[in-house]
Amino acid sequence: MSLIQSGLPLQEELATAVGPAPARVRRPTRPALSVVRPDSGAAPPLPDPDEHVRALFDELGTLDEWHPRYREVRDELVTLHLGLADHLAHRYGRWGELVEDVSQVARMGLVKAVDRFDPSLGCEFRAFAVPTILGEVRRFFRDTCWRVKIPRRLQELHLRVRSATEQLTQDLSEAPTPAELAAFLDEPVALVMEALEATMSWNPVSLDEERGGVPTARLAERLGRQDPALDLVDDHQSLVLLLRGLPARERRILELRFFDELTQRQIGELIGLSQMHVSRILGSTLERLRLDLLAD
Repeated sequence: MSLIQSGLPLQEELATAVGPAPARVRRPTRPALSVVRPDSGAAPPLPDPDEHVRALFDELGTLDEWHPRYREVRDELVTLHLGLADHLAHRYGRWGELVEDVSQVARMGLVKAVDRFDPSLGCEFRAFAVPTILGEVRRFFRDTCWRVKIPRRLQELHLRVRSATEQLTQDLSEAPTPAELAAFLDEPVALVMEALEATMSWNPVSLDEERGGVPTARLAERLGRQDPALDLVDDHQSLVLLLRGLPARERRILELRFFDELTQRQIGELIGLSQMHVSRILGSTLERLRLDLLAD
């Protein structure tokens, strides 16, 4: 008999034919993982880097320079603060010098700071190292990076003007004027202008620099220069007046010798004098002209 012919509801007939459903099996729940922590369960505190640095300086103060441990502690202190020196060096690396050179100078300043630091004064090492490193970097720029030497007061003011320019540019969103720089630095405007002009002494352009890749387009070829013939103008005018005052025969001999470029023998044959006589006239005339020019 089919399920449809039994007259039972379809769901009941299907349940009777299939049989009871098997019981649902529950999976055992996994116990939650628990982390066992020592003591009260709090994470162990990280070591204080400042305490470590102070401990190293305290140990360094008890050692002599010849002791093997002295160099190890000193090198560790320098290594711990290399990042600080490089960070300060990159602040000046955009000024036209190689960052590697400035970084080396900053690291030398760090070594000096380690050697000079006295922990008994109660000062943190970083507070002492920063001005020491910056002083070494500024001294490097002041003493070695100026292509044209200028007074030291202008060099120091130039550094202040550059720092003030960067700060005011950020505050004003535009480049500050010399008057604004002077007010910010509390310096006369004329002195600030002089410091701004000193920027050209920082990295001047070579006169042999080629423009546009053309060898003949050097900067020196495009600059004006003093004509050496100008120095002869005054002497020429003075000599013209003196020549006009000479006797006709002496003026004629000078003209034949220095303008027509004849020899003394040719001059003598032309005007009826011996070569020796022409030589004496030339010598005496030139000597008189020389004395008159010097006297004038």
